[in-house]
Amino acid sequence: MAEEEPKHHHHHLFHHKEEEEGPKDYEKEEKHHKHKEHMGELGAVAAGAYALHEKHEAKKDPEHGHRHKLKEEIAATAAVGAGGYAFHEKHEKKEAKEEEEEAEGKKKHHFF
Repeated sequence: MAEEEPKHHHHHLFHHKEEEEGPKDYEKEEKHHKHKEHMGELGAVAAGAYALHEKHEAKKDPEHGHRHKLKEEIAATAAVGAGGYAFHEKHEKKEAKEEEEEAEGKKKHHFF
């Protein structure tokens, strides 16, 4: 018999692994999201620092001020995006923790 070809999946912005057959390792998932959250925070800080640097360069070098101002705005946008990603990962980490508590029977649903 010929082997079956693997299924083709759509590409998405955020890649979520398919559910595995065995028990889910919630602690590992929580640590994974915490790591990604910290990377997002680091990216936000780095891009913000670069934006401040370019703002300083725009004042220091008025001949090329427009170029520095443009780089500043791009870096500021990147900082906001990285901050948003960190916030997203914080939410994912919280969901993983809640799933773990639910699986262990520690948490009850509060609807109001």
